[in-house]
Amino acid sequence: MSDPGAASPEAQVSFKDVVAAYVGLTKPRVIELLLLTTVPVMFFAERGVPALALVAATVVGGALSAGSASAYNCVYDRDIDEQMRRTRRRALPRHIVTARSALVFATVLAILSTVVLALWVNPLSAGLSVLANAFYVFVYTMILKRRTTQNIVWGGLAGCFPALIGWTAVTGELAWTPVILFLVVFFWTPPHTWALALRYREDYAGVDVPMLPVVASAAEVGRQIVLYAYVMVATSLALWPIADTSLFYPVAAAALGVVFLVEAHRMWLRAKASDELSAINPMRLFHMSNLYLSLLFVAVALDPLLFG
Repeated sequence: MSDPGAASPEAQVSFKDVVAAYVGLTKPRVIELLLLTTVPVMFFAERGVPALALVAATVVGGALSAGSASAYNCVYDRDIDEQMRRTRRRALPRHIVTARSALVFATVLAILSTVVLALWVNPLSAGLSVLANAFYVFVYTMILKRRTTQNIVWGGLAGCFPALIGWTAVTGELAWTPVILFLVVFFWTPPHTWALALRYREDYAGVDVPMLPVVASAAEVGRQIVLYAYVMVATSLALWPIADTSLFYPVAAAALGVVFLVEAHRMWLRAKASDELSAINPMRLFHMSNLYLSLLFVAVALDPLLFG
């Protein structure tokens, strides 16, 4: 039985360590990626530079919401995070923050994000943010992740919402344009995540999380990645006729798509030749996927600025 008078984990480390641990619960790199698909869409919806106050409110609200979802995820997955090499240095496995404290932290962030978006953006954007948060926590983290190889395919829907939120923040309504960008992120997520999961497939296997690379050969994972990549690139090009962009966007999207497809095919070929991770080098595609999405959405923002 634990000593009720014992100091909490937070009390046994420095204030700096605790602050860093709480920041880590929000998964800042994930927040950066989500905001990268929010702000460019706001520029596209405005057909120019949106009001900076609106951008700031949307960024703050979106960051708080994404941080909240990540913190909830850390609380629920703390048992498997403690066993995986990639996650064992997180705050909860290291016992720097208690699960109860992290849960309160996640809830406070969720409330703050909803208030910020509802008051300084609009109720529709706030509602979409709440839906994305709930979907990530309840559908992906609690239901899909540990039960199906399709976990990241459908669970990845939560990460697609920033495109909708960025658009509705400016326009106050939904349209086909943000839906296309939503789908780009949807089809981008499996190649991106499966490349990372391939690198850490032993970790996922050790905790019984059925990521595709755990239950399928590396060659099959490579094939699936290539298939999703083709659909992703085709979807990205559909923005041109639907949103009536200039030629700048489809040229940029096509060039980026070709680079991504070439890299996906190369990884598939390496996976067919060898099952060794050192030979497959899936992290090359993982980093390429981050660069692809970043530059694609930069092109989305630049199109109206340069040719609007």
